[in-house]
Amino acid sequence: MIRKILFILSITALMFACDSKSDVEKEVEKIQVDFEVTRFDKRFADATRGNLDTLKEEFPFFFPPQYHDSVWVNKISDTIQQEINTEVAEAYPEFSEVEDELQSLFQYVKYYFPTFEVPDVYTVTSEVDYKNKIIYTGSKLLISLDTYLGEDHRFYLGLQEYLKKNFEKKQIIPDAATAIAQEYVPRPKSRTFLAHMIYYGKILYLKDLWIPFKSDAEKMGYTEEELEWARKNEAQTWRYFVEKEVLFDTNSELYTRFLYPAPFSKFYLLLDSETPDRLGQYIAWQMLRQYMDKNDVSIQEMLDASAEEIFNDANYKPKK
Repeated sequence: MIRKILFILSITALMFACDSKSDVEKEVEKIQVDFEVTRFDKRFADATRGNLDTLKEEFPFFFPPQYHDSVWVNKISDTIQQEINTEVAEAYPEFSEVEDELQSLFQYVKYYFPTFEVPDVYTVTSEVDYKNKIIYTGSKLLISLDTYLGEDHRFYLGLQEYLKKNFEKKQIIPDAATAIAQEYVPRPKSRTFLAHMIYYGKILYLKDLWIPFKSDAEKMGYTEEELEWARKNEAQTWRYFVEKEVLFDTNSELYTRFLYPAPFSKFYLLLDSETPDRLGQYIAWQMLRQYMDKNDVSIQEMLDASAEEIFNDANYKPKK
């Protein structure tokens, strides 16, 4: 009797879970996306002088013709590269969890942008080139696994904490979404701080659509504590931008103070060291959310809208 009750409860729970899915989720799950994941990091780790030609023929795009074979032979035998190979292999013996999330990301992108061509995925190593953790070319998505070994990994000694906090496996998908979104969001034509804010706000809004299974902290690349600070101080941050009249200022110093990765945002106040970086991005993200809630516009119309249009039509009111 107890088993029968448990069985009925499990079926009921399953049915409830299915019913709780939104219409969008149900439609997204139907979308077919075909892509291959190639562990090029493993292939290169197993490379020798003898099979280098075969590897070059199979993956010519990884071997620019202007570089002599001696470059690759030296890299194969380099002790630092071998150490990187070992650490990546240990951290990523398999890739199925990330592959599943990549599939979901590609499905969501294709749902909102039907002409999106699903890229093949290549995992690589890059000697911890943290400025190019993920590269999207349209047909290929390259993921440098040695930049996702965990913030406490010894490879990252000497790097600043604000960089290392995002060297985590969980950030691969948000970073991939950012790389793809950058191909859809037009670069700002104006030099105003607002125009550059809105550029990042649009990217973050696309991440809302494409990776709803990720937290807001992960979308921003914040810790939960940083996200909480940004939420609690949203009104004060906006008041600062308005009172200091920075929105239409064209001083590029504002980008480094409030838009680019840094140890913290720079209000030039005593509390600066307590703040998360990129608060201008966070504010623009909230503005885009309100703009889309208040206006009957398509995603493409939002992407095409100027910063001034979004600013005016959002009638942004920060949460208090």
